[in-house]
Amino acid sequence: MEYEMEADFLHHAAARGGCRIAAYTCICGTGANSSILHYGHAAAPNDRECKDGDMALLDMGAEYFTYGADITCSFPVNGKFTPDQRLVYEAVLAAQRAVFSAMKPGVNWLAMHRLAERTILEHLREGGLLQGSIDDMMGNHLGALFMPHGLGHFLGIDTHDVGGYNNAERVTEPGAKSLRTTRDLQPGMVITVEPGCYFIDSLLDPALSDPVVARFLVPERIAQFRGFGGVRLEDDVVVTTEGIDNLTRCPRDVADVEAVMAGKPWPSALN
Repeated sequence: MEYEMEADFLHHAAARGGCRIAAYTCICGTGANSSILHYGHAAAPNDRECKDGDMALLDMGAEYFTYGADITCSFPVNGKFTPDQRLVYEAVLAAQRAVFSAMKPGVNWLAMHRLAERTILEHLREGGLLQGSIDDMMGNHLGALFMPHGLGHFLGIDTHDVGGYNNAERVTEPGAKSLRTTRDLQPGMVITVEPGCYFIDSLLDPALSDPVVARFLVPERIAQFRGFGGVRLEDDVVVTTEGIDNLTRCPRDVADVEAVMAGKPWPSALN
C-alpha cells in the first residue's frame, strides 16, 4: 500500500536521522495517482494498493533543526522500467541535468523553467508522442500540458520558503505562472530543481480538442500513456559562486534505480 511507503520513510527519518517531524505531508502516489501534484492529503491519504506495472512517485522530506528537505524519487514498483516508463523518466532526468549544467549566479529562474520544458518536449518528440517544431510548441506553451507546475522553489525553514519575488517579474503564461520565483540566481540560494512529466486526462482532453495544440500531439501514442501517472525528480541544491552544490544523494540513472530496487547498496561505492 502507498501508506506503507510513507510509514517506512517516516520511521527511517526518525530512527536513522533523528528527524521527528516531516517538512510536509508525504506524497506517495502510484499509478494514476502519481499525476496528482499534491496527493497524500487527508482526502487522498496514500491509500491505494501498489500494482505490478505502476510507476511510484514519492515526494517526501524530513525536518532537521527547523530546516526542511524536499526530495522526490520516481521508480517502477516492480523494479524494472518498461520502455515507455524509461522514456518519460529519462526525459525528466535530462531536463533536471540540463538545468543543473546551466545554473549559476545571474541566471534567471524563468529561463531554467523554460529549459526544462524544452528538454522534456524534445524527448517526448523523440519518443513519438509529439510532432512538429519544438520552437512552435514552446510558443504555444505545450510544456505546461506535461509539466503544469513550476520548476522549483526556495527551501529553508519553510518548505516553500519566502523571498520568491522581491519585485521580480510575475508571469501569466501557462506553467510558468506557477513559479514561486522568477529571480536571478545568487550565491547562497537554496532551491529545489523538480521537473516533471505527467499524463493528466483533464489537461489532455481539451488539448486534443484544440486544433492549435492538437497538431503537435500524436493521439495514438498519447493514448498509450493514459493512466500512466507521472514522473518527477526533485533535488535540493545550493547556488555557489561558480554553479551549484547538490545536497541530494539519491540514485537517478536508470541502472542505479534498478540496482537499488534489486537490493543493491546505495551509494554503489559500497559494493
